[in-house]
Formats: sequence, C-alpha cells, structure tokens
Amino acid sequence: MSWLLPIDEPTDVQVLKTELIQEPIRADSLVFLQTDNQILHLEFETRPYSDPPIAFRMLDYYVRLKRQYSCSINQVVIFLQQTASEQVFVSEYTDANTRHGYRVIRLWEQDPALLLSVPGLLPLATLSQTNSPRTLLEQIATVIATIEEPTQQADLLACTQVLAGLRFEKDLIRQLFRKETMRGSVIPRNSRRSPRRRSQRRQEK
Repeated sequence: MSWLLPIDEPTDVQVLKTELIQEPIRADSLVFLQTDNQILHLEFETRPYSDPPIAFRMLDYYVRLKRQYSCSINQVVIFLQQTASEQVFVSEYTDANTRHGYRVIRLWEQDPALLLSVPGLLPLATLSQTNSPRTLLEQIATVIATIEEPTQQADLLACTQVLAGLRFEKDLIRQLFRKETMRGSVIPRNSRRSPRRRSQRRQEK
C-alpha cells in the first residue's frame, strides 16, 4: 500500500463497491445559452453554510452538468441576505488534488442602477446596495406600477415582495405594494377616456 500512498501501512483495509451511487440533486436555475453552447448555472443562497458545503456542491453540479451536456459551464452563486460570514467570500472548492472555481455575487454590494433598469431584475434590487433602503423600495414600487402588461406586473409584484421580506418589515411591503396602487397602471385604455368622450360615443351609437 505504501507503494501507492505515502502513508504507513494501514491496519484496517476494506474493499469498497466499485459502483458509485449518484444521488439526484436539483439546481436552482439552469439556462442554456444556445448561441455560445454554454450553460449558465445559478444558485441563490440566503445562508452561507450548508451540508454539504456550497463549494463542494458547486463542484458536484459542475461534474454532473459536464457529463450530461458536454459544453462550457458558467456557475454563479448569488448570496441574497447580508452577512459578515467569511463563507460568502469563498469562490472555489479546494482539495488535495482538486480545485474548482465559480463566481460569487453578494447582492448587498451590487449597484441598484442596473437592477432597476431591467424589469426581470427588480426583485433582486430590493436587496442591493443602498444608504436608504426605504427610498430604494419606493423606487422599485414606482417602476413596477408603470408596467402595463398585467401578467408581467403580477409576477414581478409577487417575486419582489418575497425577496423584499428578507430585508423589510411586512407592513412596509404591504404599504408600498398595495394591489390597488399597482392596478392603476394597467387600467384598460378604453376606461381612461374622459366622461365627456364616453358620452359622445354613446350618442353616436
């Protein structure tokens, strides 16, 4: 045994099964970028600790994705809730013979300007960098209120309130994202005509 491993002769040797069992796991989000033949793998975390550790899980995801799709894999871990833990600065898994890196985003360090400019990123903007959290939340509510497509607005409203709950009090969230306020932005155009115009249309009929 010492010929293969630089250790003393072990007193207890066991022969293990050669069949390696692969437990099913589910990633948070997988996006296939067909034009570049790449996969974007996103993991959203509220806590810096997990079992197994996040870094090991990212390696596990990478190997499985590589085996199944045989293309470039880009991995990003997005930490949602601010913490002083050193674990949110870990961006690679290291072992004796293995090193695997991935990108880490700490949402509370991100400039909200970009997140506010893209409708799909508005829920994440609630947790971005700001010196005035309430003002930021008001900005987000204002932007969502201007979205005219009802389904898109409803989806963003629901997602935004869920993520905002990681940072804000529920009463404030309910106050700024009242359904009546949001409905005002998606009133059908026909109902926005003035009473005089509607009266004229009835007379014409």
